[in-house]
Order: sequence, then structure tokens, then C-alpha cells
Amino acid sequence: MKNANPVSRLLGSLAMAAGVFLLASCGQAEKAASSEPKTTQDWFTIKVGEVGVDMQLAVSSTEMQRGLMGRRDLKAGQGMLFVYRDPQVQSFWMRNTPTALDIGFFTNDGGLREVYPLFPFDERTVKSHREDLQYALEVKQGWFDFSGVKVGDRIDLGAVEAALIERGFDARKFRGLAE
Repeated sequence: MKNANPVSRLLGSLAMAAGVFLLASCGQAEKAASSEPKTTQDWFTIKVGEVGVDMQLAVSSTEMQRGLMGRRDLKAGQGMLFVYRDPQVQSFWMRNTPTALDIGFFTNDGGLREVYPLFPFDERTVKSHREDLQYALEVKQGWFDFSGVKVGDRIDLGAVEAALIERGFDARKFRGLAE
């Protein structure tokens, strides 16, 4: 602002200050938005064995009851991980679920112990044999075979814990995590 009169200088300074303020407040808005907990719509890449899977997490009872009902958009390498607070017998059905799935059940140490096929709209329950299962992963049918993931492989519990924290849950409340 060479040779500018005092009023022009003042207006220029105010415009610069307003610009700096706007930029700073945009950064704060982005920070605030990024600190919001993630939801069941967000994806987390978590390894099972040596294979990364993009998972959505179902943690609350409402999320678990809804699961993948109505979903037709699940792609290969995507799934939903059901995270229980304590190990238990697992029981699933396919009410209102149009996509053929496989379900893998994991113990609280992350070990894959059982895998079963699930068929579209089948309301018969698929119940685990074991009582010490804490996680269930639903993926498109055939994924376990295709990816080479087998009973005995492990899910990355560190990544599960990080995803739970990003979802706004206290990972210490889930037996087997943060111990």
C-alpha cells in the first residue's frame, strides 16, 4: 500500500485481520469436526491375519441389531465387526439382509475360531459352538476362503482398540482390550 492514505491503510489492515481471523476459525472448525466421534458409517482398516479389511464397527445393541440389514453395497474386502463387552456364545440371523455373508467368530485374544456361511433373508439362527467369543466379523460370502484367512489367524486387537476409541468408546470396558 505504497503512498496510500491513512483511511486506505486502515481498511487494508482490517481486511487482512478479517482474512487471518477467517482462516483461523476455519482451522478451528475443521479441528472441532474431526474431534467428533466416528459412527457405524465410518470405515476402519483392520487386519485379519495378513489381510486388511475395511470394517464398520457395531458396538451398541441398536447398532448390532441393525447390523447389515438392507445393505446391498458391501464390497469385497469390506465388513462389519460386532464388538461385545464380554465373551459369550454368538448367535446371528439374516433378517432383512439381502447380501450373502460369511461370519467369523473371534475370542477375546483375537483368534479366529469359527466361520459360517449366512444366506440372504434366512431367519434361522447361526449359533457358535464356543462360549468364549467376543468379536464377530461379517464379510461377503466366500471372503475368508478367497483371502486365505483361516481359523487360527488373528484380528489386530490394537487396531480394534484404536477404532473403538475413535468411535468414542472406552476400550478399557471391553474385556481383553487395554489389559
